[in-house]
Amino acid sequence: MDLDLRKVRYFVAVAELLHFGRAAEELHIAQPVLSRQIKALEKDLGAVLFERNSHGVTLTAAGRQLLDDAVQLLAAADATRRRVRRTARGPRRLVVGFRAGVVVTQALRAFGAAHPDVDVQARRVEWDDQERLILDGTVDLAYVRRPIDERGLRLLPLFTEARVAMLPADHRLAGKQELALSDLDGETWLRYSDPGPDDVPIRTVEEKFERVAAGTGITLVPVSIAEQYSRPDIIYVPVPDAEADQVFLAWETDRRSPLVAAFVEAARALGPA
Repeated sequence: MDLDLRKVRYFVAVAELLHFGRAAEELHIAQPVLSRQIKALEKDLGAVLFERNSHGVTLTAAGRQLLDDAVQLLAAADATRRRVRRTARGPRRLVVGFRAGVVVTQALRAFGAAHPDVDVQARRVEWDDQERLILDGTVDLAYVRRPIDERGLRLLPLFTEARVAMLPADHRLAGKQELALSDLDGETWLRYSDPGPDDVPIRTVEEKFERVAAGTGITLVPVSIAEQYSRPDIIYVPVPDAEADQVFLAWETDRRSPLVAAFVEAARALGPA
């Protein structure tokens, strides 16, 4: 039995919203049609995916398993579609993602010199989309930082970086030559995964600059950020006992691409740029 990806997409919409009516609106189909498609998928799989009662809709154990698998399944299908369309439009292309602070120029040049017939492009990725953009084929591989959701990915450790404290220029510790983590006890910490004071999540390092400069809080960043981004209202101070930041090269586990393999080898040979 082959899975119908359309039915799987319908299932994911219901599973994420846990509401057939809202899922139908999001999918732009009638609710009875959606219900029939989910029933057909359950028949195909031989498993009940949702518990439906007067209190609403919940996932069964089988439904939770399918949701875990479906995200990667649909991402892989989207990635295949995107790569085929990209190839049909023109010359071979390799898109390399990178996080802020990571310089990929040397690796791109080395790869481009060995593969002059390939259009090599770089695209910045952020902490909250670095895995998705690899899995859905937007980028072919990417230089990523922890935290990393490793599901569906292969990781090659490349190098580590010391981290420094990012402080507002008028901070009480801004004049220090270096700090210990204990010196920062009691400070308000800004982290990408935490919402800010107005419940607006921090996505980019530039947004961190604005929060730090405004005195909202402080943070630790890789030393490459300090080297590349300078502002008069921001001070960087080394913190030798802070855990180092590690940079990995990541690509889809099941990807069998000579171009990806060749870039991985080029990056492995070069290490930090």
